[in-house]
Amino acid sequence: MVNEIVVPILLAASGIVFISLGLKTLLRRSKKIMNVPIRPTAGEASSLGPAFERPDDAIYQGNKLVACAVDAEVNPEAREITFRELRNSDDLLLPDECEFRKYRIIIQRVEYASRIDKEKPEDGRVLKGVVAEILGYREQ
Repeated sequence: MVNEIVVPILLAASGIVFISLGLKTLLRRSKKIMNVPIRPTAGEASSLGPAFERPDDAIYQGNKLVACAVDAEVNPEAREITFRELRNSDDLLLPDECEFRKYRIIIQRVEYASRIDKEKPEDGRVLKGVVAEILGYREQ
């Protein structure tokens, strides 16, 4: 694993100078410069305490973000949730219980699964036409 990276720095008078930065320092600085919102990891989320709000489109398994939902329709009478798509679902274990919003759910049906979408490779594994059974409410 790479712990340091050499970064070119452009200086006006003297050309390019290379410096070595720790990878964590480089990432921290680039996030500040680009002002990119980053979702907390499971450890960071649990350390944030009860004030941490989970995003509405997030699906978790064991406090780990495992997928992002698109167009979720909750039907409490039928005790099911229908998702048009689940993106970035590479870490989602289908037979295991999940948490979505205030619900504990388990995936029952998937119409279509694709690992590579050439138009959006950043989406990871994409599941379409997903139906999940509502098992109950999650503890907060």
